[in-house]
Amino acid sequence: MTVAEGLPLDMLRLEAQVHSAVSSVDDPEYPGISIVDLGLLETIHVQQNGSAEIGLIPTFSGCPALAVIADDVVTAVQNVADVSSCTVVWLSSPAWHADRISHEARSCLEKKFTVAVQIGQRSPTCPLCASKTVEQSMFGPSRCRSVHTCTGCGETVEVMRG
Repeated sequence: MTVAEGLPLDMLRLEAQVHSAVSSVDDPEYPGISIVDLGLLETIHVQQNGSAEIGLIPTFSGCPALAVIADDVVTAVQNVADVSSCTVVWLSSPAWHADRISHEARSCLEKKFTVAVQIGQRSPTCPLCASKTVEQSMFGPSRCRSVHTCTGCGETVEVMRG
């Protein structure tokens, strides 16, 4: 997300407050991990009249959590003083990919949820013992995840991919 240049200071302040509000929205599947840290936030546009448009990138277009996330973002942003309305737009470009996930979110996914993040074609490591994993099924609980087995400890590991 970039901050628009040339905006009056009060608009920059309002955009920063809107960004903070969006950052407070957690992914419904991973409580405690912000949608911003998962790399879903692409744009924030705030108009002089206080209307805000938030551009988000879905992890995949059929994600069942899109409506929940959009509702949570609208609620959070409309609680910002000087915001008159909020609209969420789901963007088809750029495509979301796992390397948009922040280091902090990757660490939390590993420690709290036993979820590894796959970047590129490399096989991810087990969040419990750091051994390599082997894909057991490319079909996980959602299209952005697969199921692996750790070659070291035998643990089943959910892998977020993109």
